[in-house]
Amino acid sequence: MNLHTFSLFLLSATLLIPAGAYAANEESEASEEIQIEDIRSKISAWDRLHVGGYGEVAMSRNFYSDNYLRYSEPGRYKDSRSHGRFDLPHVVIYLGYDFGKGWSFSSEIEFEHGGTESAIEIETEEAGEYETEVERGGEVALEQFYIQKEFMPQLKLRAGMQVVPVGATNAHHEPNQFFGVYRPEGENTIMPCTWHEVSVSLSGKAGKWGYMAMFLPGLDSERFGNQSWIHDGSASPFEFKIANNYAFAARIDNYSVKGLRIGLSGYVGNSFRNTLYPTESTKNDGVRGTVSILSADFKYEGYNWLIRGFYDHGHLSDAAHISKFNISMSKNSTSKRQEVASDAVAAGAEAGYDIFGLIPRMRADRQKFYVFGRYDYYDSMAKTADSARLQWCKRQVVSAGINWFPIPQIVVKADYSCRLLDKKYNNEPSINIGIAYVGWFK
Repeated sequence: MNLHTFSLFLLSATLLIPAGAYAANEESEASEEIQIEDIRSKISAWDRLHVGGYGEVAMSRNFYSDNYLRYSEPGRYKDSRSHGRFDLPHVVIYLGYDFGKGWSFSSEIEFEHGGTESAIEIETEEAGEYETEVERGGEVALEQFYIQKEFMPQLKLRAGMQVVPVGATNAHHEPNQFFGVYRPEGENTIMPCTWHEVSVSLSGKAGKWGYMAMFLPGLDSERFGNQSWIHDGSASPFEFKIANNYAFAARIDNYSVKGLRIGLSGYVGNSFRNTLYPTESTKNDGVRGTVSILSADFKYEGYNWLIRGFYDHGHLSDAAHISKFNISMSKNSTSKRQEVASDAVAAGAEAGYDIFGLIPRMRADRQKFYVFGRYDYYDSMAKTADSARLQWCKRQVVSAGINWFPIPQIVVKADYSCRLLDKKYNNEPSINIGIAYVGWFK
């Protein structure tokens, strides 16, 4: 019998004792009442605490070069030897607590890739130089931390670090919500993923509809690039997030058709001058660097099929000016010093069939075994200010594999993936194997 069960038993037994048994003396009665209230408070506090998380273990064998020059000098590296990698892409701990009267808090503490974490500081005593400080081994990030007030199911107010629900992957990023060992490549390249910001939001569900509207700081155009478009614009190299510019994000989901969810999301906000780098020159007058993103996604589950898809289109105003500005920045700055496109796109679809759904014994045991295929297309330089385009930034990725759920909280994954690049490049095939969990511990 665990502590929780024992406490419930003790409370029930105490409440069934006849009132006359307490009449012996007032001191004993008061003592019993204190014990009852103490038990009630402990049970309540325990029940209101929520603990969970998710985690991924992955192994890959990549049959291509990992040299950073493989795109600029493809002839030299096209037939290079393969290389392998082991990784912990994401390990997350959920912690939440219900305070009562509609007040609660939620948090996600993420351990990512097991790398090192560093911060950039400007040394005012050293002519404003940028200085990198390694702060600790192992990357640890607070992915979410927000306080919520629920007025009704249709209206919830949140403030704190939250996931920006733009795109399918940001809104549904747990490892049981996509088929491959790694997250869909397109959205994970051109947008921050998982995109989280300190923000204020309103959300809720009413009937067959769900929504979220968010007010958040703008992106930093200094950190945009050719291969990743705005991906790194949400990350701050400093120990604080600059918020000279503000942005808005929103998402709507509809569940009217059984088994089908259709989502529409978007983002708009200025990005230029959202940095500590000087921008006071008259040449920069009127430059805003407005980022706008429109995304649509869906999920269908029925008849042993699980099908997902998405389409994202993003636009950056003043892209030519921002490109020149970034390229001219000091080598000591945090900028990538690269050209950035005015438009980027990403689209993808995946479909899996649950073979175990045809076997009554497996279905009764709640096991699932999906055989799936996936296609991703993305271009981080879909449209540029001039004719200069990097061909390898336009990519198609095809993959096929399996997802086995021995129990609902565990998934074992394996897939074969390759890109469809121009013939002068290696198509970069790879074999990936992984295992992941998603669930609540209490």
